[in-house]
Amino acid sequence: MGENLIVAEGVVKGYWTPAGYLPVLQGLDLVVPRGEMLAITGTSGVGKSTLLHVLGTLDRPEGGRIAFDGEEVLALPEVRLREFRNQALGFVFQFHHLLPEFSALENIMMPLLIGRVGAREARERAAGLLAELGLPERAHHRPGALSGGEQQRVAVARALARSPRALLADEPTGNLDRQTGDRLHEMLRRLNREKGITVVVVTHNERLAAACDRTLHLEGGALVPA
Repeated sequence: MGENLIVAEGVVKGYWTPAGYLPVLQGLDLVVPRGEMLAITGTSGVGKSTLLHVLGTLDRPEGGRIAFDGEEVLALPEVRLREFRNQALGFVFQFHHLLPEFSALENIMMPLLIGRVGAREARERAAGLLAELGLPERAHHRPGALSGGEQQRVAVARALARSPRALLADEPTGNLDRQTGDRLHEMLRRLNREKGITVVVVTHNERLAAACDRTLHLEGGALVPA
């Protein structure tokens, strides 16, 4: 295995609007070393979320290549691509997207069950993650009974359920107050350092960006040093 986990070269992505084609990513290049915690900043609407979705293969670019651990992921058939996302990547979004009808424990179990992990093992692993993130007493609470910070911690636990090699986080503290956001920053940094998980985080938060190993700024469809 090489030292670089994620490599994107010449990525092109845009959208058709009533006014015509809107270019977003224009020949973008990015290299993320294994174990790095990288922040991506930029003004609203510049394409930060689009970039994260493309890196995570949730959205397909119109041009360029993306390699993960040396494998050309865009060339994978759809079935293998779904397996790749489920096994290698964890996603955390600004809006946690927890399933409201399920408990915190059940939400964390979901990607494990989808990955055909047995129910007993999935429950044990989910309970362990809740304890690790400081929420063991909230296991049987539904999302509506949790605070915003607790919901995001559950979302992080769900993202970690399959022991991903990379965590992609899109404005994870955007809906949190400063104190709660700071705690989430510290947790992401700790997970990065202790578990060696590569983290790519899109953020407007200057303190979170400053806590990362490196910050890149997205402008004009390309990444530049911040």
